[in-house]
Amino acid sequence: MPQPTSRLRRRARTSCAAAAVLVLAACSPTFNWREVPVAEAGLVALLPCKADRATRAQPLGAESVQVDMAGCEAGGATFAIAHATAADAAQAESWLRAWQLATREQLQGAATTEAPASVPRAAATPAPLRLDAPATPTGQPLQVLWFAQTETRSTPPGAVSLYQAMVLGRPSSDEAAKTFFEGLRLP
Repeated sequence: MPQPTSRLRRRARTSCAAAAVLVLAACSPTFNWREVPVAEAGLVALLPCKADRATRAQPLGAESVQVDMAGCEAGGATFAIAHATAADAAQAESWLRAWQLATREQLQGAATTEAPASVPRAAATPAPLRLDAPATPTGQPLQVLWFAQTETRSTPPGAVSLYQAMVLGRPSSDEAAKTFFEGLRLP
């Protein structure tokens, strides 16, 4: 028959082990914010998790454009930033309009609101624009921000970096989308 003290020791060890598991779980935050450079254009995005990266062809009007992307999923939402480089301001304006139109078409008539946006150091033309859709056809809310920046160190001179930042879904923290959008830093 076990001694009462050994039973107490086993219970104490079990309690300590359970407490350690709880402490370790508390140390794993849902939103683990980190700075992530986007492409080679100089933008730094603040993402709530380790970024996955990809490059894909994006149809923008009559052209197919290489778009670099970085994004991740955290707290019930997808956070992503995409980047493309236009040769000049006219091409940038055309591509950004096509990008915005493609997004609106994917929303299939869902209710949206659009408003001018402000991004420090973004180009005035094409102007930053924000789109909010409380419910997409999949039922998820969507927040999108488009903006551009004229490249000063680019070849050819006058190239323009275009960006699309988005949050798809309803993050478990009310502040997560705001932190993401306010964390976008242009050089």
